[in-house]
Amino acid sequence: MDAFFILKKRNFRRCYQEKYAIIRQVKKMERLQKVLAQANIASRRKSETIITEGRVKVNGQVIKELGFQVNPSDQIEVDGNQIERAPHLYFLLNKPTGYVSTTSDEKNRQTVMDLLSIEHKQTRLYPVGRLDFDTAGLLLITNDGDLTKRLTHPEHQIEKEYLVRVDAIVIRKKIVELRKGVIIDKNYKAIPKEVRLLELDKKNQSTLLSMTLVEGKNKQVRKMIEAIGHQVKKLTRVRYDFLTLEGVERGSYRPLKVHEVKQLYAHSLPKK
Repeated sequence: MDAFFILKKRNFRRCYQEKYAIIRQVKKMERLQKVLAQANIASRRKSETIITEGRVKVNGQVIKELGFQVNPSDQIEVDGNQIERAPHLYFLLNKPTGYVSTTSDEKNRQTVMDLLSIEHKQTRLYPVGRLDFDTAGLLLITNDGDLTKRLTHPEHQIEKEYLVRVDAIVIRKKIVELRKGVIIDKNYKAIPKEVRLLELDKKNQSTLLSMTLVEGKNKQVRKMIEAIGHQVKKLTRVRYDFLTLEGVERGSYRPLKVHEVKQLYAHSLPKK
């Protein structure tokens, strides 16, 4: 009898392990055109054309279906040549003002990609979200689309902290107004996670605030300050979730550590 139950327990454990191995594998599956783009074969749109032209094989089979899912163990060929998958890269950049947070710019302005080394420029990387042209500070750059999607999804409520230099003395009543939420974009009530008064500079007639948001509307901090009747002189993002600018000079960047990436994944789950 004992042997029967031991065997049954072992079978249950094996089925359990196999089931969750399949689940983990499914979670790692990605669209074929996305994998081609990450491998620097072509842009995602051009990769779609390459697929529909019948130039791509997966495990020896020609694939013309857009959205076809592949996993890390699949062998992928383009025009008979096997591709090498690009490893996921993660960087923390201290963005200066005067750069746009895109991979290219139709006005020929400098982009955050211009701050990367030649080696990293050759990899298909992109910023996680955006910082305005006139905003400095912490910006994540990666080629991990899954993490990017999770971090930028409003449901996950990732905290972003900004240092805000306002062009006037902000009275207590206005700070209370900010904390309760203000109307921007005509009918949207923007409510910060936290607003702290850091400094009142009476000599230069300015105020330094710390504002923490869990959403990312376009120019949200600037619009919120305008809603209380003032203008932003200087804006810097100093924290993204648990990550800070410590040790990273303006215009430079560093790779994220493995435990930092894991922590970002852990924190980018829907908040209950």
